[in-house]
Amino acid sequence: MHAILNAIAEELARLKADGETTVPVSDATLDGLRAMVRARAAGAAPGPVAASPAAAARPVSAAPLNPLRAEREAAAAKAAPGGRAGTAISAPVVVTPTLPPPPVVTLPDGDKAARWAALTTFIREHPVCAARVRPGLKLVPGAGALEAKVFLVGDAPGEEEEATGQPFAGPAGELLTKMLKGMGLSREAVYISYLVCWRPSVSAEAGADPSGSRPPSAEEIAFCRPFLQAALDIVQPALIVALGATAAQGLLGTSFTTLPEVRGRWLEFGGRPVLVTYHPNYLLRSASNRSKRAVWEDLLKVMERAGLPISERQRGFFL
Repeated sequence: MHAILNAIAEELARLKADGETTVPVSDATLDGLRAMVRARAAGAAPGPVAASPAAAARPVSAAPLNPLRAEREAAAAKAAPGGRAGTAISAPVVVTPTLPPPPVVTLPDGDKAARWAALTTFIREHPVCAARVRPGLKLVPGAGALEAKVFLVGDAPGEEEEATGQPFAGPAGELLTKMLKGMGLSREAVYISYLVCWRPSVSAEAGADPSGSRPPSAEEIAFCRPFLQAALDIVQPALIVALGATAAQGLLGTSFTTLPEVRGRWLEFGGRPVLVTYHPNYLLRSASNRSKRAVWEDLLKVMERAGLPISERQRGFFL
């Protein structure tokens, strides 16, 4: 029960940081939450979590269903093209991994291509990373131009990304490609990476949908940070763009509570300038000209900082 309430609180905090102001919640869910709160106040103990020596060596399911996320995903399915009214989508069960300390990444001498090849091999062959990839799926170590001025960072791969091994391969990736095209750039001209190179695990326990996703945990972000830092050391970009609240918090820490507090501002990670903007998923949910213009103003700042030409037509997009 305690884990359920924590999961709901974390989901609400994440949505708030992404700029959401409302979530769909049914009367049944509210009644269930009230019952949990009453039980907690009465001193009811949460159910036990089984543990064994064998289980200690692998990820353990640590939190049950998040009803708020389930209802949000169900509502999104109804609203999305092709969505079916009345189709229930089960929320994923969050899995909290137990990870060793972050690895030390030592890159060989050589040109950028050789160093990048060594890094991707190290990631793919690392036992911790390999253990978090389901059969037939892939890690996503990042991709793009090794001479890129612009280095984009998202939070973690999703279903499409782990299937292809490429970052931003789904609908958000299609929108990101359009955003880059508006800047006069192609995906091949930038470098795109994540805080975490695997898709954060979910569990099919309790009827959850194993195709669901969750944000990466602080432990996962810390473990994969050396991979991101090594990629930055290879590419040596002029600037970094953090896509969304989770990416911003992973790079900048928890010095802010909502994304608008840092959005559009130049901050710093590892001595490099970082600009925070909304994740493309935000625009997929809120496709108003006002939202598009807010993101575009951020991208204009990126273009100016990177020394990219800006036409009057570009300056007027979404006005």
